[in-house]
Amino acid sequence: MPPMEADTLRRYLEFYQDLGVKTLYRRTPQPAPTPSTLMPTAPDLPPLAPAGDTLPRILEDIGDCRRCRLHEGRNKLVFGVGNAESPLVFVGEGPGADEDAQGIPFVGRAGQLLTQMIEGTARKEGIPLRRDDVYICNVVKCRPPGNRTPEPDEMEICGQFLSRQLSAIRPKAICALGGTAARALTGHKEGVTKMRGKWLQWRDIPVMVTYHPSYLLRPYNEPAKREAWEDLKKLLHFVYD
Repeated sequence: MPPMEADTLRRYLEFYQDLGVKTLYRRTPQPAPTPSTLMPTAPDLPPLAPAGDTLPRILEDIGDCRRCRLHEGRNKLVFGVGNAESPLVFVGEGPGADEDAQGIPFVGRAGQLLTQMIEGTARKEGIPLRRDDVYICNVVKCRPPGNRTPEPDEMEICGQFLSRQLSAIRPKAICALGGTAARALTGHKEGVTKMRGKWLQWRDIPVMVTYHPSYLLRPYNEPAKREAWEDLKKLLHFVYD
């Protein structure tokens, strides 16, 4: 196989793996079909990210998305916010009510806590960093009804756009906020308490897993706040030192 074809095949396999496609089948050549044997064609797999992809282009391709059931109760699509050239990207699960109303990720109570976590940890560690300096997005771009966990097919459909966002930004590291984001990015199936604080990987980019801010808002999770602070310290020093 020529080098260009081999590289293209590798990129396709990596892309489909990120979308959760587990098995590819090799098609056996068949005789040319006759009109009586023609069947409706199956939907095509998502294309590879375009060369020179950018966040505005990805948002344009999403459009008024109706690819899955989440659009039915959507007020605003929540794409992402922050520095498009940031070496650090935070990925959450999905928008909540406040995010759905404003079209901006992490603006409710959990978002306010995330801002405090980022800026407070950076300040204590002597790192000049504000929320606007990083990029923040979610696995799914529309609010799941009742803030339920996104279904696998919803994450697979939206995953192509998350994959393109991360590929366009090419950060030095990614922070997965909560178990859903961690599993979507890394494919690991453990709970967040087993994954947190560890370096996993999305393609060749390191992924640090920590608790979702909404989990830390619960009063009985006070010990987890200390653990999340330790996770962020490790992450910020890796990216900015």
